[in-house]
Amino acid sequence: MKILILFSSRHGQTRKISYYISRILEQKVECYTQNIESVRDINCLKYDRILIGASVYYGHFHPLFEQFIKKNVNVLNQVISGFFSVNLVARKPEKCTPETNPYTHKFLLQSLWKPDCCAVFSGALRYSDYNFWNRFMIKLIMHITKGETDSSKPLIEYTDWTQVSSFANKFLDL
Repeated sequence: MKILILFSSRHGQTRKISYYISRILEQKVECYTQNIESVRDINCLKYDRILIGASVYYGHFHPLFEQFIKKNVNVLNQVISGFFSVNLVARKPEKCTPETNPYTHKFLLQSLWKPDCCAVFSGALRYSDYNFWNRFMIKLIMHITKGETDSSKPLIEYTDWTQVSSFANKFLDL
């Protein structure tokens, strides 16, 4: 079995999650992981399964991710496929499922792609990677939503790796 994992990551957490899933799957199947931004023309039909992860940044998925889905929706609906989104809203227990996470829920409602399984993972804060304006805005948003605002910490990771492992195995078992 051959699995393709594509990801769209703004600050690296979705990439990190994608490669983590890849390491789990590689124990049992062939697995190829690529940044969706570097994929131009790919024959998705040569894979038995396709998993796509995308991060949310200021309430939106990356336009290249959305373009890829629109361009490849027919193929994605022909193969076994999965989707996971990564965002900081998912750090809240009431916002961490595809049905309750506003970004994932909206995407799935509007998309013609109907993945066979979905998940939502909490992301990470990397204040040191953000420019002044983004650091200010993210700290403001985190303050309003009662999140971590201490920008002296190099990494504040909310990702539940046990949840990621469970999702990887669920995707493999489809």
